[in-house]
Amino acid sequence: MKWTLATAALALLFLGVAAASGQHAKGALVGAGIAGVTGLASMLAIGKTAGARKPMQVALAIMTVGFLVRLVLVALGTVLIATRGESVIAFVVAFFVPFFVFAALEAAHVHSLRHGTG
Repeated sequence: MKWTLATAALALLFLGVAAASGQHAKGALVGAGIAGVTGLASMLAIGKTAGARKPMQVALAIMTVGFLVRLVLVALGTVLIATRGESVIAFVVAFFVPFFVFAALEAAHVHSLRHGTG
């Protein structure tokens, strides 16, 4: 639960920063929104692995699927933002900064499953 709460709080923080980015806010909000939603979904799914027979393997599979989903969404988001004339750079920065933070949180959560403290 602590991992999910930390992820949700950070997602809201990143959305707030994106909203405050002035004329680039639309692109930044889309990027931060995609990163936040996928990060939270991934963390919730990893949290459900505690009762699995091999929770670490299931969690790693979830991280892999989450990465592939993010790959598709960032490509679609880039096309969407570019066709609407919004700032692609703001979108990319607002996606990848939270993405790396959420990836670190996911890795820490998976690591904690190894020790039984997840």
